[in-house]
Amino acid sequence: MRPTILIYILVMALTTYLVRMIPFTAFRKKITSRFARSFFHYIPYAVLAAMTFPAILYSTGSLLSATVGLAVAMVLAYFGRSLIVVSLAASFVAFLVGFLPFG
Repeated sequence: MRPTILIYILVMALTTYLVRMIPFTAFRKKITSRFARSFFHYIPYAVLAAMTFPAILYSTGSLLSATVGLAVAMVLAYFGRSLIVVSLAASFVAFLVGFLPFG
């Protein structure tokens, strides 16, 4: 293994360790602020949405089929369908729209 790869791995390990350990050392008491607690509660959802949304739009070869699939997923999720139903229906609709002459 080249020494530069080992250095990269060590830097990433240190970065990961620091990101996980800084909150434990900085916040020793329970956070009582209602705003801060709600802020920390929604961070995972915001990060997941920020990572997933661009991938949805570029997952197919066509922006139209991806957008239609996204719309179907949002409508089904709004009406409380299960995750498997939402994902399968959105994928299937995006697949079908991809076969259209303008899709």
